[in-house]
Amino acid sequence: MEHPTVTGRPQRHSSQQGVAYLALLIVIATMSVALAATGTLWHEAQQRDKEQDLIFVGLQYRRAIRQYYETSPGAKVYPQSIERLLLDARMPGVRRYLRRPYRDPVANTENWGLMQAPQGGIMGVYSLAEGSPLKQAGFPGELAWPDDAPEDRSSYAGWKFSYAPPQAPAAPPRQ
Repeated sequence: MEHPTVTGRPQRHSSQQGVAYLALLIVIATMSVALAATGTLWHEAQQRDKEQDLIFVGLQYRRAIRQYYETSPGAKVYPQSIERLLLDARMPGVRRYLRRPYRDPVANTENWGLMQAPQGGIMGVYSLAEGSPLKQAGFPGELAWPDDAPEDRSSYAGWKFSYAPPQAPAAPPRQ
């Protein structure tokens, strides 16, 4: 109920002001929850994009290492450094397997973990990023891990982008 004041205008009850204040608090809380959910979705979308970029870049390194290895004159060897993929001085003329060194999109650095080949050289790269990837399945065939090795998918360092030459089939035993 409204009561007239000295000025002649009606004055609201404090209970009506309390309801308006409570409604405002509910609206603010709802907006905060919606903004938090949007932020989480946005962060996950960005992480998925970085993971896709990591797969692309990692495969570029893997393909460059394979080409370097397969085009080796004489005995097949792995590159001794990433720089050798940028300019191969083993042959006459300019031979490039990568146009530039790629940044690790997840760690946001130019540094990569390097996988050493048993006979020397670099046979692959992996990310030095910390944390657990969102992607756990559906990798390209070149990155197919055995089903019994799920630990390879549980960290970015487990995503190894390496090249190993195919093994020649064993000769059948003589009779």
